[in-house]
Amino acid sequence: MREALASILRAPGTGAPLSLEVTARDGDDVSEGALRSGAESWPVVRGVPRFVSSDNYAQTFGFQWNRFPGTQLDSVSGMTVSRDRFLAQWAMPPEWFAGRRLLDVGCGAGRFAEVALSLGAEVVAVDLSAAVDACWQSLRAHPRLHVVQASVYDLPFAPGSFDGVYSFGVIQHTPDVPRTFRAIVEMARPGGEVAVDVYKSDWKSWLHPKPWLRPVTTRVPADVLFSLIERTAPALLAVSRVVGRVPVAGRALRRAIPVADYEGVLPVDDRQRLEWAVLDTFDWLSPRYDQPQTRETLRRWAEDAGLVDIQTLHPAHLTLRARRPG
Repeated sequence: MREALASILRAPGTGAPLSLEVTARDGDDVSEGALRSGAESWPVVRGVPRFVSSDNYAQTFGFQWNRFPGTQLDSVSGMTVSRDRFLAQWAMPPEWFAGRRLLDVGCGAGRFAEVALSLGAEVVAVDLSAAVDACWQSLRAHPRLHVVQASVYDLPFAPGSFDGVYSFGVIQHTPDVPRTFRAIVEMARPGGEVAVDVYKSDWKSWLHPKPWLRPVTTRVPADVLFSLIERTAPALLAVSRVVGRVPVAGRALRRAIPVADYEGVLPVDDRQRLEWAVLDTFDWLSPRYDQPQTRETLRRWAEDAGLVDIQTLHPAHLTLRARRPG
């Protein structure tokens, strides 16, 4: 934890300022300590302030991102997949990010935080799960990175603390998606920017195997489900490759096979194709919550929140871009 982060942290629930007590350092960073407000305190463990326990509805994400800490980082994959998606969904010029303070809600292993940092932003990356450990370990060399473990429903920051707030691949996996959206918006300053994406809800989504399998797979322990996916993915990818070569209908038929196959979609080699398949298939089938939304619903939430300059895009997933007035 960088000591400078303490200046913008607030006690969950009360919003009171926090004092930092340092018990151990790792170079210039606080590795162990506590944040205090009156009789209440929250620990700093392995360099990350912890405002929640890791035993929560997002624990499967902690499992997957600590198992695959570098898979989706562009610096590890050698691709620009995360950068391309980040810029397309923000729909802002790259130079806009330099010097801005951004909040990354649901940071996972830090794939989009890494992009924002590379563009010159200061990033506060938040996640409910133990994925914060993967994010901190992978990106801690960036002096403008801060990582916090907290709930989106009780974010430990003063409202309006950020020039921009984004949440990609996250809010459909929370219990109350409209409430999640409102909590994200409150963190942007007047005039600040907001960008979120969701899985799109339409009839095509029911042609995918995910909604049919999830009633079973979400009841399977994460380690058992992961092992099953890891064992079956090579065979399913082989079937997917054959089916995908069927003239005309191959691409549509491949969607019915329960494995995430990025052949022809991303510039992956065979090793990356398998790694991304295991990761994203697990991501389909393991989260407790999965709630796609419509374009109309996203726009209504933005209007109800008083946002302006509202845009709905679909570069990768259904995306909303808007700004707080003022």
